[in-house]
This record gives sequence, structure tokens and C-alpha cells, in this order.
Amino acid sequence: MTEKEAKIIKGIKKVSQCENLETQEAEEIMKEIMTGKVLDSQLGAFLTALVMKGETIEEITGFARIMRDFSHRIEPRIEGELIDTCGTGGDKIKTFNISTISALVVAGAGLSVAKHGNRAVTSNCGSADLLEGLGVKIDLKPEQVKESIEKIGIGFMFAPLFHPAMKFAMP
Repeated sequence: MTEKEAKIIKGIKKVSQCENLETQEAEEIMKEIMTGKVLDSQLGAFLTALVMKGETIEEITGFARIMRDFSHRIEPRIEGELIDTCGTGGDKIKTFNISTISALVVAGAGLSVAKHGNRAVTSNCGSADLLEGLGVKIDLKPEQVKESIEKIGIGFMFAPLFHPAMKFAMP
């Protein structure tokens, strides 16, 4: 067993026993996930145990910090706040995509929107599917999305391009 394997395995054991992870432990495990060092079976076991135990603020904070480190960021020059209406996915009752419609309404009202999204996984229509159906080019590079937000008040950040390390955690 390598040192890298030990972190995910220790994490599986700990959360399986309903023990919470410290923020640093969550960060170390997420680094392994984001770099493709975790087997699918280990990831499945870890996530299942985590959901059964329930996530803590410290765990989510650690996971989020590392996910941000592995993402492509943009910093558009705008007046006011920049918001994101990213949906959570996981719609088991197959409703319509409200996060994308909300992004269009909010941008139309004058607020700047950096809309994150992806194709549908569990629902009928993900943000990328909806926008692509409307004729929107979804595979823009970070600089192009930044320019779009600056010029028209909204830009779409296609998850596979802005969060490439998530490919190790996606179905």
C-alpha cells in the first residue's frame, strides 16, 4: 500500500465509523481524487460512507478548497457583484432546468452572471444541453467567457473545461 492509497483508505475507514474528517484530511483526500490517484471502487466506498455519515462544514470546506485549486478561474472586470446560479443536479423527479433559466432572467435584469454547468447526468436537461439547444456556443475558453461577461453580462463556464480534474470523479 502506497502513502497515497493510505489517505483514501484511512478516510474510508474513518467515515465508515461515523467519524468526521478534519479539514486537512478532507483536503488530502480531495487532492488524491483530483489527481486520479484513487480507484473507482475506493471513491465509491468513500462517497457512500460520507453520505451515510453526513458531511460536516470542515469536510466540505476542505473539499471545496482543493476543487478551487484545480479549477480554471476568471476575473471579469465588471461593476457590482458577479453571481453564479449553478444548479446542483441530481433531479430525481425530472423537473425543468431552473438554474439556467434563472441565470438568463438575472442577466436580463442587469446583474452579471458566471453560469457554471454541465450536461445532464440524472435529469432530462443540463445547463449545457439547454444552452446548446438555444444555439449558444458552450465550449468557450476562460478568456472568452470573461469577455462575454464583460460585454453582455453573462458567460457560461462548461464544467469539463473549467473543472477538468473532476473527470476523475464523474460517472
